[in-house]
Amino acid sequence: MKIRDWLIKIRGKRSQQEIADLCGISQNFYSCLETGERQPSVKTAKKIASVLGFDWTLFFQDEKERDRWKSQLLEPL
Repeated sequence: MKIRDWLIKIRGKRSQQEIADLCGISQNFYSCLETGERQPSVKTAKKIASVLGFDWTLFFQDEKERDRWKSQLLEPL
């Protein structure tokens, strides 16, 4: 299990509940996605990515692939 710190950073100051509501999933499931306990379906990954504004494939990339995107994702808005 690997915490998705990039997902937490992208969420910013918005609550897990707010994002979950916008995506049509439970807050508990969204929390499990952030902590790496669960893997989203492609449909859910696309919805979350659409709401938060990132490439949905990040959920399915390994750590090396994500590191290439990390500097862009973690830049201050």
